[in-house]
Amino acid sequence: MENINDILHVDATATTATYRKGTVIQHAGDRQLHTFFVKKGLLRSYIIDSKGKEHIFMFAAEGWIIADIESLEFGGAAELYIDCLEDSEVVMFDKNCLFMEAVDSEMLVRNFKLLYRRMGVLQRRVIMQMSAPAADRYAYFIKTYPALLHRIPQHMIASYLGITPQALSTIRTKIATAKG
Repeated sequence: MENINDILHVDATATTATYRKGTVIQHAGDRQLHTFFVKKGLLRSYIIDSKGKEHIFMFAAEGWIIADIESLEFGGAAELYIDCLEDSEVVMFDKNCLFMEAVDSEMLVRNFKLLYRRMGVLQRRVIMQMSAPAADRYAYFIKTYPALLHRIPQHMIASYLGITPQALSTIRTKIATAKG
């Protein structure tokens, strides 16, 4: 569903909440899971490894949906943390509303197109993570998420790319030097 009115029309139990920057709205281990539609603000999902290091899975800005899909689908505890990188207004809803009978065929087609587009971006990211140099991964991030570039701290972009902040700084310096 590409807008909040579609979700609210189909899922009467959907609730809207406002969160301050830094608020964790889902913790790893949680069992009461939701799907989140970002009405305003910016969220991220991530894991924390056994050494205490954060690994960012995805960012979600206005109009995006974010969730721990595997945990929702298979009924397990959350593996992902989800927090707010900015003050945010978020609609929490049941993922099953995307497939309810009340969803007309046109809306269902839009939902699947959106899902496939996002899966394609995720597939490209995984392939690049496995095989592309860090500079190429950064270039792809800039191309794919130009509006997020100045909203996300550099150390989080580095985590998303699977590189150190120092490596990202080096890449950014090389890009700036090449342009100058």
